[in-house]
Amino acid sequence: MAENNYYQGTGRRKESTAQVRLYRGEGKFTVDGKSYEERFSRPEYQRSILEAFLITDTLGKYDVEAKVSGGGVSGQCDAIRLGIARALVKVDESFRPLLRKSGLLTRDPRAKERKKPGLRRARKAPQYTKR
Repeated sequence: MAENNYYQGTGRRKESTAQVRLYRGEGKFTVDGKSYEERFSRPEYQRSILEAFLITDTLGKYDVEAKVSGGGVSGQCDAIRLGIARALVKVDESFRPLLRKSGLLTRDPRAKERKKPGLRRARKAPQYTKR
């Protein structure tokens, strides 16, 4: 264990960044000072966040403290998930193959495409008029 008694992992997705700390404990989960159920009300988000713990069978063994900035709810949820997976690898290196196989250690590179000149968005063009 680190000298501060926690393991840290950083996760990113779209414009979101999450700094996650794992402490030995009984499974308390806070995101920016609120419980994760309060912060992410949709069940899909909650399941996604807990996925790394379910795969490694460590649910309820660590308290999680996450600070998230930028982006929207979906990006923040995936950033936390990546941060948790990276922190769990620091806890025990034997979790790496399990998490890698599930795709939890891979940062999702997809991001919003830039707007091009003459278009309304990245690819949407103004309506064509013949006459």
